Amino acid sequence: MDLDLLQGTLAARGEPDYRARQVWSWAARRGAPDYEAMTDVPAALRGELAARVPFSTLAVDTESLSRDGTVKTLFRTADGHPVEAVLMRFRDGRRSVCLSSQSGCPLTCSFCATGQMRFGRNLTASEMLDQALHFRRQDAVDHCVFMGMGEPMLNLDAVLAAARRLPDLGITHRRTTISTVGWMPGLRRFVDEVEEPIRLALSLHAADGALRSQIMEVNDRYPLAEILDECRRYFAVRHRKVFVEYVMLGGVNDRVEQAAQLAAALVPRETFKVNLIPYNPTGYYEGSSRNAIAAFKAVLDRAGVPATVRLTRGRDIAAACGQLAAAPRERSSALS
Repeated sequence: MDLDLLQGTLAARGEPDYRARQVWSWAARRGAPDYEAMTDVPAALRGELAARVPFSTLAVDTESLSRDGTVKTLFRTADGHPVEAVLMRFRDGRRSVCLSSQSGCPLTCSFCATGQMRFGRNLTASEMLDQALHFRRQDAVDHCVFMGMGEPMLNLDAVLAAARRLPDLGITHRRTTISTVGWMPGLRRFVDEVEEPIRLALSLHAADGALRSQIMEVNDRYPLAEILDECRRYFAVRHRKVFVEYVMLGGVNDRVEQAAQLAAALVPRETFKVNLIPYNPTGYYEGSSRNAIAAFKAVLDRAGVPATVRLTRGRDIAAACGQLAAAPRERSSALS
């Protein structure tokens, strides 16, 4: 829900200050499906809120369910922009949401389907929270990553405003991660200004500058060495590891020599942890083979770089890393 509109509507009615907190608590903590479920809010007020403050800033367009329990939802904003978000369910009980910070993305990373879309606009904090609230109404959630559509550091104020309300949904700051390709103005602000223990993830994908520029044009503007220095500063200030996201692209960035180059770049060792991500092809690249991923990881292991291979979720509904794009072909897989 639009929290500014909610507070303004309640203030105009002369409602007590606690009323906005009461309504928000029903939505966030209890996962209320609508205003009518808020039984300790006066009936007349519930009716007026339903008429004046839409329960969500987003409308569900389609929703797809994977065989592994992952849910991908395509929303539309009030002005018609597409937004995608994902709920991932894990066997250990974790329930993680992947949220978008923009509709589309102005950065054209070649492996990412979102980067091939037309950029719409930044999302508001309420639009980000409504993605999470949608899944909260389906299941309890306890982890969040801002790694859907868009570059969070280009919309940092709204991202942080949303992140600061996530504990009300059951997602602590320590279980919240903001991912970046290395947009330096936002990254510097994140390191300098954010006091909450929110995690940082770096979308890296190549340690060689020329190759990284080929995969991610942002590297021409903000070279990797500069970005890694800022990550080291984050560790020095926050004493928390930086997660390095490395999508495995077959024949592009998955050779053992490239693993050695990555290991050489990620020093000191205690600063970084690498997540190797099996790639779900979007048409431009192929994913690396299991053997190539295993050989790459073995190089990192021998070099003492903490590394894991991420369990792929939502492959059959195009919900995995690099695949979020509101394409018409995805609408046919909506839940009935």
